[in-house]
Amino acid sequence: MRLSKAFQPTLKEVPAEAQIASHRLMLRAGLVRQTSSGIYAWLPAGLRVLRNIEQIIREEQDTIGAQEVLMPTLQSADLWRRSGRYDAYGPEMLRIQDRHGRELLYGPTNEEMITDIFGSSVSSYKQLPKALYHIQWKFRDEVRPRFGVMRGREFLMKDAYSFDADYQGAVNSYRRMMLSYLRIFQRLGVRAVPMVADTGPIGGDLSHEFLVLAPTGESGVFFDAALEEQDWLGRPVDCDNEEDLAAFFSSVTDHYAATDEKHDEAAWAEVPDDRKREGRGIEVGHIFYFGTKYTESMGIEVSGADGTKFSPHMGSYGVGVSRLVGAIIEASHDDAGIIWPDSVAPYKAAILNLRPGDEACDAICEEIYGADPENFMYDDRSERAGVKFNDADLMGHPWQIIVGPRGAKEGKVELKRRADGERFELPVAEALAKIGAA
Repeated sequence: MRLSKAFQPTLKEVPAEAQIASHRLMLRAGLVRQTSSGIYAWLPAGLRVLRNIEQIIREEQDTIGAQEVLMPTLQSADLWRRSGRYDAYGPEMLRIQDRHGRELLYGPTNEEMITDIFGSSVSSYKQLPKALYHIQWKFRDEVRPRFGVMRGREFLMKDAYSFDADYQGAVNSYRRMMLSYLRIFQRLGVRAVPMVADTGPIGGDLSHEFLVLAPTGESGVFFDAALEEQDWLGRPVDCDNEEDLAAFFSSVTDHYAATDEKHDEAAWAEVPDDRKREGRGIEVGHIFYFGTKYTESMGIEVSGADGTKFSPHMGSYGVGVSRLVGAIIEASHDDAGIIWPDSVAPYKAAILNLRPGDEACDAICEEIYGADPENFMYDDRSERAGVKFNDADLMGHPWQIIVGPRGAKEGKVELKRRADGERFELPVAEALAKIGAA
C-alpha cells in the first residue's frame, strides 16, 4: 500500500478521552475511530491486525479438530428462557423486539444457541466428541465502557464449545483447548500465562484465565517463571492420546500461577525465589468446563451405547480477539508508538523514501515495493524525513526500510528493526531476505 493513497488518518495530538496507552496509540495510529460510547469502527490497518489474529486462532483451533461455524448476532429470547438465563443475565444484555413483537437479544455469548444447534443435529454417542467454534461480534451493554477496545460494548470474540459423552472426555477436550490457547498466544508474540479461575457454583478445578503480562493490567499476577520458559510450538503433544494430554496438562498446572484474587501466600512461599514472577496482567482468554448445565436445562440428550439417553458434557472457551489488539499494544509499545510482533503487524515493513523525486531513491523504493506490495507500506509522501520516521514508529511496523540518496547510488538501504532500534546497511536483495526471515 502506498501511504499517499492509504486511508491511514494518524493524529499528532493525544486524544483527551484516551486514558491508557493502547487507546491513545490505536487512535493516533489510525487503527480505530469511536462511533458511539464503547463502539468503534475498525479502519484498514486495524482491520488487518484483527484478520491476522483471527487467522492464527483458526489455524490452531483447526489443528486440534475444532470446526468453525458462524452463528447470528441476534438470538431468540426463547432460547435463553429454556436455559433459565434470560431474566438472570442482567442489564448488560441488549433486548429488542422485531416488527412482529418477537423478543430478540444481541448475543453477549452463545452457549444457548450452540447447544440448540448441537441438539438438533446429534443424536448418538457415536457422533461425539464435537468441538465447534466461531469468531463473531458480540455486544454487552457495559454501564461504563472505557479503555478503548479493552472494555468496549461491542467486541470481536472467538468462542468454542465442546460436547463429550462423559467427564473424562470433557477433561480431554479441555486439555486440548489449553494446548491450543498456549500455542495461539505464543504465535501472537505475547506472554499469556494460564491461571486458575473461579468455577462458580459448578465447582471443580477446570477453569483457567489467560493473562497477557502488561504494566497496565487490571489484575495483579503471581507465577512460576517455568510457565514463560516453555516452547509450546515446538513441544509435540498427541491430542488423541489421553496420557500425553494428561502429561502436558500437568506440566502447566503443576506450576504456581494466580491472580491477586486467588493468590495463596502459603503456596507462593513454596516457589523458589529465583523463579518467582510478579506483575500485572490483562485477561484475553478463558476456558471453562460446565458439565451438563446447558444440555440438561435445554433438554438435549443423545443415545448411549446401551440405548440409554444422556446429556452430553460441555466446555466453553473464549478469546477476546479485539481485546487482544489492545493487550498486545499495552505489552509492546514505547514512547514513540506501537511495536507490533511480526505475526500480527498490519504491514511487514515501511519503506521510507527520504527524497521523493530523486531518480535513484524512487527506483529502489519501487523495486522493494514491487517485491511484496501486499505487506509493505510505502511512504511515498512529500513529507520531511522526521515526519516519516515519526509516523513509522507510531504505526509500529516491525521493519523500516530507509532509502536515502547516498545509499541509493550504491544500491543500498538502511534497515531498522522497530523492536530494538538495531540498524543495518545492506544491498536491496539482502535487506529483503532479512525481512523475509524475520
